Amino acid sequence: MSASWLRQLAFGVRLACRGGVTGWTRVALTATAVGLGVAFLLLAASVPNLLEARDTRVAARVDDAQDPDLPDGTLLVVMTDTEFRGVTIRGRLLQPQSAAAPTPPGVSALPKAGEMVVSPALAELLAEPGGALLRARLDYRVVGRIADEGLAGPGEFAYYAGGDQLDGKAGVRRVAAFGNPYPSPGPDPRLILMAVVAFVVLLAPVAIFIAAAVRFGGESRERRLAALRLMGADLAMTRRFAAGEALAGGLLGLGVGAVIFLAGRHLVDRFTLWDISAFPADVRPSLPLTALIAVAVPALAVGVALGVLRKVAIEPLGVVRRAGQGRRRLWWRLLPPVAGLALLAPMLAGLVDTDGQLARVQVGGGAVLMLMGVATLLPWLVEAVVRRLGGGGLSWQLAIRRIQMDSASAARLVSGVAVAVAGAIALQTFVAGMESAFTDATGADLSRAQVTAALNEGATPARAREISGRFSATPGVRSVTSVAYTDVDLPDTDNYSSLVVGSCAELRELARISRCRSGDTFIVESARGEHDTVDTAEPPRPGARVTALGTGWTIPATATQVKARTLPDGSTWNRTILATPAAVPALAAKPLRLRYFIDLDQTRPDTGELVRNTAAQVSPLMAVYGIREVKVDSKFSGILRGTLVGTVALLLLIGTSMLATTLDQLRERRALLAALTAFGAKRGALTRATLWQMAVPVALGLVPAVLAGTALGVALLAMLGFPLHVSLTQLLVTVAAGAGVVALVTLASLPVQLRLMRPDGLRVE
Repeated sequence: MSASWLRQLAFGVRLACRGGVTGWTRVALTATAVGLGVAFLLLAASVPNLLEARDTRVAARVDDAQDPDLPDGTLLVVMTDTEFRGVTIRGRLLQPQSAAAPTPPGVSALPKAGEMVVSPALAELLAEPGGALLRARLDYRVVGRIADEGLAGPGEFAYYAGGDQLDGKAGVRRVAAFGNPYPSPGPDPRLILMAVVAFVVLLAPVAIFIAAAVRFGGESRERRLAALRLMGADLAMTRRFAAGEALAGGLLGLGVGAVIFLAGRHLVDRFTLWDISAFPADVRPSLPLTALIAVAVPALAVGVALGVLRKVAIEPLGVVRRAGQGRRRLWWRLLPPVAGLALLAPMLAGLVDTDGQLARVQVGGGAVLMLMGVATLLPWLVEAVVRRLGGGGLSWQLAIRRIQMDSASAARLVSGVAVAVAGAIALQTFVAGMESAFTDATGADLSRAQVTAALNEGATPARAREISGRFSATPGVRSVTSVAYTDVDLPDTDNYSSLVVGSCAELRELARISRCRSGDTFIVESARGEHDTVDTAEPPRPGARVTALGTGWTIPATATQVKARTLPDGSTWNRTILATPAAVPALAAKPLRLRYFIDLDQTRPDTGELVRNTAAQVSPLMAVYGIREVKVDSKFSGILRGTLVGTVALLLLIGTSMLATTLDQLRERRALLAALTAFGAKRGALTRATLWQMAVPVALGLVPAVLAGTALGVALLAMLGFPLHVSLTQLLVTVAAGAGVVALVTLASLPVQLRLMRPDGLRVE
């Protein structure tokens, strides 16, 4: 590159900053819009480091890597997780067996019995006026805070409490150190492909936003270049001047984006979306990706600026647009989506393994090409449809004529929305089809019970009745179904079964029993059920000698075979022995494990929280779980939550970028708006014209968006062999969200438009 070229580029950079208030306004709009896109890209580049840091902290506090041969000088740990008004709280009860017992990450000293250390988020929740129920449940004295290295994120609710008398209790683990010594299995390859698609969907519109941002002030830039032609500059020089202006906007955008990212980075710990939170130190962009962004954004700005000049003829006496010389060709605009499908074709045909690295590259590239096809097809579609429109009222005619004069600008304004809608539809279709593989219907019947409680340490019959009575006395509880059971060793086999002891009414909850009297025994028939809790190869037989709680017992030869009945949580206890207390008097008097199914009056507030408080009063080791009809894979739900967070950020970016573009266009047309108002045009007609001018391209852009998004989602499902699933409701919601963003942007720009219609808009500097 010669010195003259560099001087001309530098002159273009200086030119971008000249022009008084108007020039600085143009530069500020460009830098802000580009900066928002850059900040979003830097945030996306931080995701790998963020996830790695989070996973490292979570792995360091794992406490289930126990060894039965560990010495006594270790730490006893029991899980005491709970929920409070939809918030999951991670809890652990700790009891050291010597001074050398390990401490969890983020905890300086183990809490004593009756004390606890809490996370900052939990401390705030406990201090709130509405946290009285939770304070009653976690009845420990707070003596410290869990440091950052012991938390998954700043918004996590967690505590470690000190306990005593844990030795020998069921569910208690003995650990010598925290951390997972075994490498965790990698995520399902299908989930990796889902994450790749999510990244493409969220990042593809950003490139379009940045490309649109560097076009701000295009008409005034072209007038300046025409003036330079009049002063003696040739076409090559004007292109380099334009490249310098675009380079200035790109570089300023990088700076603004870095400032926005750094400012937002320090505030990230104050926000929690769908249980996702992050420490500021975790939000660190990957160095290679940061370097790529620093090079790609200015290059994109220069490339777009030079591409725009191909469509105009800049002469010394003015600018002539070449758009009217010929209609846009369709054939090359169909090449990107066709190429995208071609990349996916080998996997659709089974020629490429979908688990490999090559498959991820192909999926990402195919998704990008199909989404870019929406952006390339939209200008042709807008031009082809709008040139056939006419008639109507004044506002309609003004809007359509404006689009006909510059259909490319109208298409660019909504292309980001169209691409975002297409990506969202593709992702929703993909997720809906994959959902069957990562969700499991539990078969629960929420009309019978909504909460289950379990006490594995065992309780005598009198204690069990007392606990049942306490649950029944809890406000809002309609009914309580109890199950008392223990494990049974079968003779001459390594298999085991379960023995349930209860009244006839309680046994009928587990099996279909027609006749039942005191002293009866039943054997639940063997069956292969999806939700079996006991699965033995050899079911217990009448007359067999079994052992339970160290006591031998012979199953009566009169034991009746019965069929299992589904419990409220969807489980069935197959291959289980059911006995009334009179049939097993020696075992019935011993402490048995307890399980309760509780039916709640859900019209009363905080009924579930009162039940959890009752369970905590019974024993801190009593676990309470909400019964759910669907069980979702945690990694699948994590990717889904991350996608939702990214979608919210993307919608904010869409709205902000579109608003900046709209304001720039209004600023360019301020003299025209003022002149129309001065000649008698009603402000209402001009306002409606602006609405039509946005609505028509949006309506046209949603057509290829729906088609491309659905096609991409269906292709991805077919590639992985999932059933094809297209939800009309989700499709309509996505389309409505895209249209709603455009409507909000239009409404937000109306006050500026009304101000520009004033007569002083005719003044020219």
